[in-house]
Amino acid sequence: MNVKGFKVNFLGDSITEGVGVTDIPNCRYDNRIAKMLELSAINNYSISGSRLAHQQYPSAKPRYDLCFCGRAYDMDVSADMVIVYGGVNDYIHGDAPFGEISDTIPTTYCGGVYFLMNFLRETYQDKPIIFFTPARCFLRNQVDDLFPSVHAAKRVPGKPLKDYADVIIETAKQFDIKILDLYNNLGVDPHDPEQFKKYTMDGLHFNDEGHGLLAEKLKELIESL
Repeated sequence: MNVKGFKVNFLGDSITEGVGVTDIPNCRYDNRIAKMLELSAINNYSISGSRLAHQQYPSAKPRYDLCFCGRAYDMDVSADMVIVYGGVNDYIHGDAPFGEISDTIPTTYCGGVYFLMNFLRETYQDKPIIFFTPARCFLRNQVDDLFPSVHAAKRVPGKPLKDYADVIIETAKQFDIKILDLYNNLGVDPHDPEQFKKYTMDGLHFNDEGHGLLAEKLKELIESL
């Protein structure tokens, strides 16, 4: 797909906000892709710590509770494409139950994914929509994506990160939403010390080189549409 001149909405969390990037205008992946594909404009609606699903109990930082499902209403509806990258905070510290794949309201993680995809498809009609799955993460002595998170904010048991990624992949099939599967296909495993250092700031947030890789993967997907 040739997207030259497109205006693109980006909805995300700390990664898309640019935590870990030294030069946001030139290195953050949305700004890179804008130059690579000659987009006319990008709108970045990202908030660090935010989750797809609703939070049941207020967080220590109220901004964390501005969930993707709520913020989607504030995006520019004239955009030509929407790109969503989230879910890792639902895994790490979101207190919404994981839920079932049949859920449709954002009181659970599964319901939040469905609600957001359904809203975006209804709002943007036949315009292209892309969701990223969460990428692998490993914060030493804090988070290991192979296991459910034990963060103090988790009030009900969660699941390993792959389960959160799988919900995005499966739900997208209902809405003709394209997936950039970072969990399985990014090629970065922060459990590997060399990859941890090369691509990430801390095992979760990508550094400049990591954002370069994200931009290349996104470019490949968009051009294949």
